[in-house]
Amino acid sequence: MRVFYILLAITFSLASKAQGPMKIALVKYRGGGDWYAVVDALENLSKFCNKELSMNLNPEYATVDVGSAEIYNYPFLFLTGHGNIALSDGEVENLRTYLLAGGFLLIDDDFGIDPFIRPTLKKLFPEKPLVELPFNHPVFNQKFKFPKGAPKVHEHDGKAPQTWGIFHEGRLICLYLQESNISDGWESPSVHKDSEEVRQQALRLGANIVQYVFKQ
Repeated sequence: MRVFYILLAITFSLASKAQGPMKIALVKYRGGGDWYAVVDALENLSKFCNKELSMNLNPEYATVDVGSAEIYNYPFLFLTGHGNIALSDGEVENLRTYLLAGGFLLIDDDFGIDPFIRPTLKKLFPEKPLVELPFNHPVFNQKFKFPKGAPKVHEHDGKAPQTWGIFHEGRLICLYLQESNISDGWESPSVHKDSEEVRQQALRLGANIVQYVFKQ
């Protein structure tokens, strides 16, 4: 089995490199939740990473079905929404294999996804706990420093932001941001009318996550 994952990881790496400048991919899922709840957030994050981290990301993000083999073309997946998410057994197996082979999934709670994403993650990795990342974790200490953890971009019910992770053999394979709504802060100012200070904080943590993932 380990040999299988090594071979799959090599194929995965070659496939992603063949695409040219890497694209972040938005995950499309079933269940009625608004997986499409972003406007230009991923474009702005990619441009910010190119400017601040000297990366070479393609701002034109991809959209991939969670059950499709296309996810192997993109080492960084992003999932968001406000409501229900439903994955079939085949979709679970596809995403699980992708993550174990070297892929990464960032989940942003756009307020309302938490009751649905937790059972989904348990189904995805029943043997792996969802653990809260301490403020001294490297994600908060890349180019930009976040001594108090994830910023609060949008206020919903007064709860503090929390950052959760799933690890495989020491590698962070899934990061879940709850009560932060960070991707709303990546949007252009006209979308949510957020202040530039709030947007910069959101973009900086997003850049930290990208930087950390590719340094792994």
